[in-house]
Amino acid sequence: MSSEETVEYTTEHSPRLHWAQHAPEVYKAMIRLDAAARQGLDPKLYELVKIRASQINRCAFCLDMHTKDALAAGESVERIVQLSAWEESRHFYTGKELAAIELTEAITVLTDGFVPDEVYDRAAKHFDEAELARLIAAITVINAWNRFGVTTRMVPGHYRPGQHR
Repeated sequence: MSSEETVEYTTEHSPRLHWAQHAPEVYKAMIRLDAAARQGLDPKLYELVKIRASQINRCAFCLDMHTKDALAAGESVERIVQLSAWEESRHFYTGKELAAIELTEAITVLTDGFVPDEVYDRAAKHFDEAELARLIAAITVINAWNRFGVTTRMVPGHYRPGQHR
């Protein structure tokens, strides 16, 4: 066996719809909302939130984008990899990050139909009200992006940090 084996991957799927081309005003509004939500949030924390919601929602396109953006922002591979098992890997994250990740899960899943008081209260201890409002907005925005990505089957693998969606 040589060390230069060729790996043949399966064929890349095609997107169902290029939604941004057909609804450009919605796309532009999402970009503006995303930019507004990110103001005042730590870039690494922002990307961790985006990655965690995208993991839960199984949005491959957003996972590709936000892991690359997190790495470009200086995030470690180890913390990105451990994010899907954060409850068993708490020692990789600060208390503030854990509160944001937990809030991300509560808002994303809404299993009980609401965000539990104890989850909200933990986040409120780490974020001032303006920062908490932006965090909630950022979580809400990534969930919307995920729904566009998953529904239209956006294709991961082509994004480079600094590009728009």
